[in-house]
Amino acid sequence: MCREYRVLGVREEGTYAEFVKVPAVNCVPIPEGLDFNEAAAIPLVFLTAWHMLVTLAKIRPGEMALIHGAGSGVGSAAIQIAKLVGARVITTAGSHDKLKRAQELGADDLINYQEKDFVEEVKRITEKKGIDVVFEHVGGEVFEKSITVLAKGGRLVTCGATTEYVAKLDIRYVYARHQTILGSWMASKAELIEVLKFFTGPKSKRRLNPVIDKVFPLAQAADAQLRMEERKNFGKIILEI
Repeated sequence: MCREYRVLGVREEGTYAEFVKVPAVNCVPIPEGLDFNEAAAIPLVFLTAWHMLVTLAKIRPGEMALIHGAGSGVGSAAIQIAKLVGARVITTAGSHDKLKRAQELGADDLINYQEKDFVEEVKRITEKKGIDVVFEHVGGEVFEKSITVLAKGGRLVTCGATTEYVAKLDIRYVYARHQTILGSWMASKAELIEVLKFFTGPKSKRRLNPVIDKVFPLAQAADAQLRMEERKNFGKIILEI
């Protein structure tokens, strides 16, 4: 007898397929009120952002967070999680439209990196006090500059290098300002269960919400990939069978 279950899970090798096989232990029930597309937009990005901000960086209420790449899946998740904790959020994006959507998610201060240098803007916004937690996944020059805006005791947490995987590091900032650099790669099932608690119920009452940019049929996976490569998306792109 074949039964249908409402579950979600994570598979490192990707899921560009009509059917995938995963160990049952990797699956958890979909919270009530979420459809399958919404559920698909949660695990990877919200689990990653939760592990980075809450588990590793230990972000606290009242702290200042700099979230790079507001339009990315992980960036849009990080904005919501930082606000959930009670932090003030500065975020960056390359267009006014993406910044407007980031503001709707709760971002307090917006920086268009195509028009302004984010280092100078952060100094202005924080009155040169600096950032407590930098959420970084770009690499290269963005990583380098982010170190310079960290406040004393600040933490930079990174989960990727979407533009450049090599970066220079001025060690003087690290030791003189007691900075911490944290690397992050996925997270635990326990953390997934914890973050899913904030997605229960109707959208208007949830404390976190999945951000879906566009849904493509599986046959148009190449078009979906191109949209992401061209940085046209805000949030997660979904492939639907």
